[in-house]
Amino acid sequence: MKQLISCEFNIDTACVELKYSDDSMISINCTVVEDEVANSRFQRSELDWLIYNDPLSYAELILNGDPEKYLRTVTETPQLDFD
Repeated sequence: MKQLISCEFNIDTACVELKYSDDSMISINCTVVEDEVANSRFQRSELDWLIYNDPLSYAELILNGDPEKYLRTVTETPQLDFD
């Protein structure tokens, strides 16, 4: 059974990389993910926060979760008042 050895954001490739004990690796291209699931700068900001501060949670969300539902839940677009 393979075990996760490390999970980190590689700024050179813009990928979150998961490395396993059997020398396999999963690389998540964060730019592609943002282009697919983020509809606003607020959603992109939320994903960026996860990428830099908790890459393992980001990887779990992308691989096992529903990132679109998550982003709808945690972000809200401020409404401008022009009165």
